[in-house]
Amino acid sequence: MAFGQSPRVFSAPGRVNLIGEHTDYNDGFVLPIAIERRTRVAAAATGEQRVRVRSLDLGASHEFCLSDAAPGRRGSWVDLVEGMARTLCERGHAIGGADLMIQSDVPMGAGLSSSAALAVSVGLALASVAGLSLDGLELARAAQATEHNYVGTRCGIMDGTIVSLAQAGRGLLIDCRSLEVTPVPAGLEDPVLLVCNSGVQHRLASSEYNARRADCEHAVQHLERWYPRTRALRDVTMEMLSGARSDLPPPVFRRCRHVITENQRTVRACEALRAGDFESLGRLMYDSHASLRDDYEVSCAELDLLVDVAGRQSGVFGARLTGAGFGGCTLTLVRASSADSVAQELTTALQTRFGVRPELIVTGAGAGARQD
Repeated sequence: MAFGQSPRVFSAPGRVNLIGEHTDYNDGFVLPIAIERRTRVAAAATGEQRVRVRSLDLGASHEFCLSDAAPGRRGSWVDLVEGMARTLCERGHAIGGADLMIQSDVPMGAGLSSSAALAVSVGLALASVAGLSLDGLELARAAQATEHNYVGTRCGIMDGTIVSLAQAGRGLLIDCRSLEVTPVPAGLEDPVLLVCNSGVQHRLASSEYNARRADCEHAVQHLERWYPRTRALRDVTMEMLSGARSDLPPPVFRRCRHVITENQRTVRACEALRAGDFESLGRLMYDSHASLRDDYEVSCAELDLLVDVAGRQSGVFGARLTGAGFGGCTLTLVRASSADSVAQELTTALQTRFGVRPELIVTGAGAGARQD
C-alpha cells in the first residue's frame, strides 16, 4: 500500500475502568480512564469508494468498497474496521474511500478496550479525511453500533465514550443513561495504576458475556411488572430486589445484586477520588472484585491470584479485575515507589502457579481520540 498524498495520523487510547463493571449496559455509572497506550491510524482520502487498510502489527491487509453490500462477520479485526466505516455511512455521514495504515500498542484481548480504540481511531480518521467533524459521543455511538451489528458483542457505551472523550489527568464519571460525562481529577501520579495482563484471552462476544446481559434483562422484565417505571437495573434498589428474590433464579438475583451495589461503589469511588482518599478507593476496588468474582462470576483463577497477591504487598491501596472479565487484566492502585516491587511479585506469582509471564503497564490517565 502506498499513500498518494501525505497522510494524516489519528489515534485513540485503550482504557481501564477504575470501577463500575457491567453497569454500563444496565444504564448505570462507570469511572474509566484512558491509558497511555494508543492505536494509531495514518489515513489519506482516495476520492473513490474503496477503502484499503493494512495492519502493521498483524502484517495483514484488507480492502472493501463502501457501495458494495456488507459481508457477513469474519471473526477478525477487519469486522471492526469495515464495520465502523459502514456504520458511519448508515448513520448518515458521507465518508469516502481512503487508504489506512494501522499500528497499535494496546494489547489485544486483554480487557483494555483494544476494539474500541481501533473502531474510534478508524472512525475519526475516515470522517476527518472526508472533511467531516464528528463529536466524541457520535464516535462512541458508532463504535458501539459496530460492536453490536458487525462483531456480535452487545457491549455498552462506556468503552467508546472514554476512548473518544478522555482527558489527560482525569477520569470520567459517565452516566450511561443520560450520557452525561463528568471529568474527575485523578491524581494518578502517585499513586499510579499498575495494569497486569494475566495472559488469559477473553472473548467479549462469547456466550458467557451475552448471557450476563440476558440475566439482567430477564430481571428487569420481571421487576417492571411490579414497578412499572423500571427500565433497567439502574432503577432497582436492593429493597426492590430483595422483595423479588423468591421469584428470581439464584444466579439472576446475584447478577442484579452485583450491578446495584457496583453502581453504589462507583459513586462513592468518584467521591473518594475527588478527595484524594485512596484508602477508601482501594477498599471499594477490593469489594468490586469480590462482587465480580462471587455474584457476577466473571473472574478466573489467574485474576483472583493477582488480586490476592497485590493485596498482600506494601504500598498497595486496592486491586480488582478490570474490563468484562473472563480473563484479561487486573488493576492495582499502588504507590509509585512500590510499583516495581509489586510488579515483580505479581510476575513471580503468575509464573510459579500458571507458567505465564504477564505484561505489566504502569499508567496514569491519558488523553482521548485526537489527530496526532
